[in-house]
Amino acid sequence: MCGMQALAPVEIADLPRDVDALIAIILEQRRQYSAVLESLRQQLAKLKQITFASRSERLSGQALLFGSALPVPPPRDEPAVTTQVAAHERKRRRGRPALPADLPRVRQDYDLTDEQKASFDRLVRIGEVVCSTLDVIPQKVFVIDHVRAKYRAAKDGRISIVVAGAQPSPLAKGNASAGTLAHVLVSTYADGLPLTRQERIFARHGITLSKQTLCDWKLGSAEKLAVLMPALKQHVLGAPVLFADDTTLKLLEKGRRTARTARLWTYVSDGARQDAEGRWRHYPRAAYFEFTTTHEAIHPTRFLKKYHGFLQADDYSGYHATFRTGRVQHCLCWAHVRRRYLDIAREPGASPLAAEALQFIGRIYQIESRLKRAPPDERRAVRQAETVPVLAHFRAWLDAYYPSLLPRSALGQAFAYTLSNWAALLRFTDDGILAPDSNLVERSIRPVAVGRKAWLFAASERGGEAAAVVFSLIESCKLVGVEPYAYLRDVLQRIDQHRVDRLTELLPFNWKPSSELHSV
Repeated sequence: MCGMQALAPVEIADLPRDVDALIAIILEQRRQYSAVLESLRQQLAKLKQITFASRSERLSGQALLFGSALPVPPPRDEPAVTTQVAAHERKRRRGRPALPADLPRVRQDYDLTDEQKASFDRLVRIGEVVCSTLDVIPQKVFVIDHVRAKYRAAKDGRISIVVAGAQPSPLAKGNASAGTLAHVLVSTYADGLPLTRQERIFARHGITLSKQTLCDWKLGSAEKLAVLMPALKQHVLGAPVLFADDTTLKLLEKGRRTARTARLWTYVSDGARQDAEGRWRHYPRAAYFEFTTTHEAIHPTRFLKKYHGFLQADDYSGYHATFRTGRVQHCLCWAHVRRRYLDIAREPGASPLAAEALQFIGRIYQIESRLKRAPPDERRAVRQAETVPVLAHFRAWLDAYYPSLLPRSALGQAFAYTLSNWAALLRFTDDGILAPDSNLVERSIRPVAVGRKAWLFAASERGGEAAAVVFSLIESCKLVGVEPYAYLRDVLQRIDQHRVDRLTELLPFNWKPSSELHSV
């Protein structure tokens, strides 16, 4: 019954003959059925929300989230929820968007015609008026002819043929340049374009490329880039703070009629450390994706077996064995908590307790909005002074209302989730290098969901491993402000000649473009 325990049937022979005892059984049965019906109603409302409604997590009347302090009264009759337009909502910007100053610019001069100039007795130029427009040149496809000098050589009376060396393609016996391979990878994993669409795009330019060829290029490039993964993994595991999450990926294996559900686990490095002089140094951000065919706890346990630090993640039971070692401290995500109450508050006739819980959580983020650029020690001091009292008030409020809720109801489960994970939810207030939520890793994992809707599945475990490699590098580029295409094009061109003991130089947060990186 939708994942809930079925109600135990009552046999007539087991019923007591006492009227009061019968009434008690009837009341208990009614309470249990009411809880089941309420849970089913909430599940149906949530399904409708997921299927038909907006995915935004903004709630009507969100200005209430930053209102006055909430009292903690005993359970009372629930008043109607008031809604209003958010007072703090930013007004829509009007006018044309500003063009980035760092874009390449082409100057095009205009002047009066000779006829116009002749109509005046005297003209003195006093300045100019500049009006900028954004221009786009669509995908440009061309062929590079790698011309290798060929010599007839003679030495010591022996004749031989000598040809100048070159590396036309990073792939052996391939005819795709590093730029073409980078374009296919970015189109697939950053832009979510399936290979069938890329095949049609190339066809519009008169280039006939089969989907199988594009697939071979994609897999070959990913396997060449895979040599960077051990260094990337070592860097991620060296972070003082690690964000973790996972998402599904359909795997269509040969010989199986249906796809199985595989997983992409994502780990993002973050945090800061103090140097010898007491200055805070931010740890470079990077993302590491790991592909597995199952969702078993052994996968995160194996990945984190030598990690020491903070893990910012949800309450997935697979992390619990790691937390019990004492090496890793759990910091739970307030965004996950907020989402539970938000789903309830969206329902027609929802309990106002959900909206009131959102007010408490809103105050936490109101404080955090002032601390985005603050150093960790200042962030911790403000949290201790302002956030901790808010959370103490929230905890007292939760304790006051929880006994009156049905345990199986969505609101009862939201309260239970919050209370049972209170220590992990409170942990971010004790250290300024921590964040109140796991949004950093959720943003890194979002392109997987976008691509999943387009290319639907991985056709083999090899394809899943390739996806993990390229997602790792592209999302790491985004985290440090590096353009993924330029990075992949340069690295694919250089990786075969790069020293194995210096591969960390090619990771996105250390990458410096080579002098050969240019546009044709």
